[in-house]
Amino acid sequence: MSSQPTPDVQAADPRRWWALAVIAIAQLMIVLDATIVNIALPSAQKDLGISDGDRQWVITAYTLAFGGLLLLGGRLGDLFGRKRTFTIGLLGFAVASAIGGFAVDPTMLFAARALQGAFGAILAPSALSLLSNTFSDPRERATAFGVFGAIAGAGAGIGLLVGGLLTEYLTWRWCLFVNVPIAIGAAFAAFYLLKRDHIDKGHRVKLDLPGAFLGCGGLLAIVYGTSEAESRGWGDWLVLTCLLGGIALLAIFALVERRTPNALLPTHIVGDRNRGGAALAVGLAVVGMFGLFLFLTYYLQVVKGYSPVLAGVAFLPMVGAIIISSTGIAARLMTRIPSRNLIVPGLLLAAAGMAWLTQMKVDSPYAGLVLPAELLLGLGMGLVFMPSMSLATLGVAPNEAGAASATINSAQQVGGSIGVALLNTIAASVTTTYLATRNAADPLVQSQGAVHGYAVATAVAMGILIGAAVIAFFLIDHRPAPGEATGKDAEATAQVLA
Repeated sequence: MSSQPTPDVQAADPRRWWALAVIAIAQLMIVLDATIVNIALPSAQKDLGISDGDRQWVITAYTLAFGGLLLLGGRLGDLFGRKRTFTIGLLGFAVASAIGGFAVDPTMLFAARALQGAFGAILAPSALSLLSNTFSDPRERATAFGVFGAIAGAGAGIGLLVGGLLTEYLTWRWCLFVNVPIAIGAAFAAFYLLKRDHIDKGHRVKLDLPGAFLGCGGLLAIVYGTSEAESRGWGDWLVLTCLLGGIALLAIFALVERRTPNALLPTHIVGDRNRGGAALAVGLAVVGMFGLFLFLTYYLQVVKGYSPVLAGVAFLPMVGAIIISSTGIAARLMTRIPSRNLIVPGLLLAAAGMAWLTQMKVDSPYAGLVLPAELLLGLGMGLVFMPSMSLATLGVAPNEAGAASATINSAQQVGGSIGVALLNTIAASVTTTYLATRNAADPLVQSQGAVHGYAVATAVAMGILIGAAVIAFFLIDHRPAPGEATGKDAEATAQVLA
């Protein structure tokens, strides 16, 4: 049996490009919310009286809930319909953002950020699943995933810019309030534009509760452990307990899922070398990318004296490079060349950008150091994110698209958490060692020590990206073919063979 070489154009949803706009807006909101609060954090800390020890929870509460609940959120979309979970996720995100904007004390803000993360965990897998099931034609799919990949890569940089603008010209609270009209508008648009895919109550399979407990518990423990490592150190008993406990729970989770008929994460999804390779490539790429955002933010504002807005503007060249690379290069080539020929060079380009940044000094010019590195990193990441996001759901039946989407999102989220904690710890320890043998009271020496720490951590990030390129080269072997099976084709084939 063979699938049709060309998709049925008449069956294509005439509103699919409007649907793409709604899905893209939702994805942008999710991604930029991971960084939009970063620049606003000093203002929020002062306004609400948050201690230095607790301020990390403004970020950690979001990443912890988001990363820990992604697998469950993805499976809920498979069971109850992606349109429904997408809409609920948007409305819930709007409510959580409003609560955070009106926060009167630290606890209220932390709780709101955790609630944002929880609804984001429902929203993100649904967005990618809807995109995968909406576009079946290979060329249209390439364009759609080009847009989605550009947002996935550029959203964090856009968040830094928007956060700087809102904080400087309005108030830090608008970094949360801004989500409310966007989410509500997108929810109403989704209600009218997206196809109904609700699953009738009598046809739903049971939710894998043991898998949900083990999988989400393992991810929660790992994300929490890596976030605490930033302040406690990697040798701390709590950090080690969380990391080892999380790994143990995920190992048990893998064993349980093999024997569960309605698994939270079917093993064949991550067992496929292309989907597994794509998830590893994205996860490792984000380790380096999020660490870079952290270092460059501090380098530009603390060392170079940039304002929040100017620091945000300084990231725009990288955002532009990601968009051009993803939509202008990767989307055009994805249907013509093997995915590996995009992802591996992309990772190596990003590594070259990191290598350029290892030369940073206190007096390094923006145009001579930061700008070329941003352009290399942006061009590289655009080539990585776009085909990886497409591979994550390619060939997956619609009733498992949520689980596949959650896998790539989990890799991205856990990679970001590990990247920030790991690279920040390396930078801090290198800086401490540097200052121990010098006049640490001198402001110039302090800046030199900080920049030296950033440079060493950036070199580590470069090594991680090179390692990701090697893994992608040996794992990913997908080649585009006429009439390539999409999720819908895979399900139809499975039904015929059954």
